[in-house]
Amino acid sequence: MSDTLHIVATTMLSALGLAFLVWLYYYTLKRSYDPALIIFKELLTVALVLGEIFFVRSFTKQLGGGMVGDFGTAFVIVGSIAVVGIILSIVWTPQISDLISSPLTNLFDGGHQEPEKKPYYSIAMASQKRGHPLEAIVAIREQLAKFPTDFEGVMLLANIQAEDLNDFPGAEITLNRFCASPKAPDRQVVAALTQLADWHIKKTVDVDAARATLQQIIARFPETEYSLRAEQRLAHLGETGKILLAQHDRQAMNVPAGVQNIGLLDSTAFLQPQAIEPGKLAAVYVKHLEQHPHDTEVREKLALIYAQNFKRLDLATLELAQLINEPRHMPKQVAHWLNLLANFQIELGADVATVRATLEKIAEQFPGLPVAEIAQRRLGRLNAEFKGRQPTPDVKLGVYEQNLGLKYGRPGRP
Repeated sequence: MSDTLHIVATTMLSALGLAFLVWLYYYTLKRSYDPALIIFKELLTVALVLGEIFFVRSFTKQLGGGMVGDFGTAFVIVGSIAVVGIILSIVWTPQISDLISSPLTNLFDGGHQEPEKKPYYSIAMASQKRGHPLEAIVAIREQLAKFPTDFEGVMLLANIQAEDLNDFPGAEITLNRFCASPKAPDRQVVAALTQLADWHIKKTVDVDAARATLQQIIARFPETEYSLRAEQRLAHLGETGKILLAQHDRQAMNVPAGVQNIGLLDSTAFLQPQAIEPGKLAAVYVKHLEQHPHDTEVREKLALIYAQNFKRLDLATLELAQLINEPRHMPKQVAHWLNLLANFQIELGADVATVRATLEKIAEQFPGLPVAEIAQRRLGRLNAEFKGRQPTPDVKLGVYEQNLGLKYGRPGRP
């Protein structure tokens, strides 16, 4: 039984060794610059070696048959071996030198590593600049046939269709086809849909279509930073639509008559634009946030009104807390709101411990980021910042002699 196992193990090891040699030969052949030339050199080498072996054996038999000591025959054998060696050295010198020098040269030229295959759009971009958009589209489609999900090519094609050819429906089809591909990365899909929404507003002034496009981002990537940005854009989409509609449908404006004899008036204060009452502005912001709760710009403005106009630290803290506790916001934004909350706390009478706890949240949530380092520096000078906010006590000056500089002579002398 042991002999059988030994035979089986030996056979398997031999097969594995042979398979490894075959794989090594194939790998080496595949990495070579000219596999056909290598095969030709190998066949030539085998032919020369076999021919030399046959030639040497034939002369060896002659030497063994009574011609021992025939130096002429021995010289022929040695000479033939030398000739074969010279031929083989000439044939294989490029490969041998490459094997020796490749570790050094690979540091500069990359060696046998195949270059990354990627599309090139230089011809298309040059055609676009020359004012030949159709030629550019042909060049782009040739590259996209090889790389169908290349984002740069898709956006370049859609841009030429929308901007150069004024073919917005074609650009929309191009972007929608790309977004429908399962291989398209999420970030690129969001960028394509955002660009499509911009074109809906710019090209067709179709706010509803732009809103539907942004809703696709929210539905496709819920609870992500992409959906948060889309929600923030939706919050201001109505204002953008009104501006664009006003540009396309300009109405006649009635300009009221100016004030007569303005230079003779005692005061022109009544001509200055009146500021909106903070209470009314806060009510508008609250109503807006009921419809668009993720509008960070409006919520921050509402917090400013609560803190600066109404001196309500509690209400300002509630608004900023909603922004700070949203996990989809960027660290830089959260740090900004925490610093703003610390400013409100200092201005509205919070103690040092409360402000310190607010600033320490930045370092706790974002360790290693620049915002944490900035927060640490502010914590270091927090006491000085509190002292700077304290009112300076009034200093009562004494009563001094009047018209001292108008008197002659020294004090005490006439």
